Amino acid sequence: MIRKETILVVDDDDVLRNRLEKAFINRGFKVYVAANYDEAIELVTSEKPSKAVLDLKMPGKSGLDLLQEIVNVSPQTKVVMLTGYGSITNAVDAVKIGAVGYVTKPADADEVLASFEEKQLVESDPEFPPPSLASAQWEHIQRVLAEAGGNISEAARRLDIPRRTLQRKLKKNAP
Repeated sequence: MIRKETILVVDDDDVLRNRLEKAFINRGFKVYVAANYDEAIELVTSEKPSKAVLDLKMPGKSGLDLLQEIVNVSPQTKVVMLTGYGSITNAVDAVKIGAVGYVTKPADADEVLASFEEKQLVESDPEFPPPSLASAQWEHIQRVLAEAGGNISEAARRLDIPRRTLQRKLKKNAP
């Protein structure tokens, strides 16, 4: 099966970059490789790859800087961030800028390709909005009360709140 898809691999680690390059070639991709921001921008500008895998931490400008430039130069390029320094903050920043996925090292080509297809952030469904804090609290109290067999003193102990406070909460209408 011959794919016309192109993929850019940007990583300052020669071993990982070469390993991913070979793996993507074996999967039918036309592969471009770069070791840093400058090489990558040159390739993105001239080749406009359909996919890109970017290392987050590189000498000089970071993968987030590169992602921002790719979004400007080649907006149709889907980007997955690859890093050994995984954090929620970095993932959120990358997705806000325009990445479609975030993979932590060590990762193989199949994991990287899967991240292009997966929807990694769950969007809230308008038919099922998330419960309010008051609703979540009410449901938790009801669940603990049921587990305690309706015994308010036992439920208050399990919730670690005074019995009177629990009684007051129960007298209020459900949110």
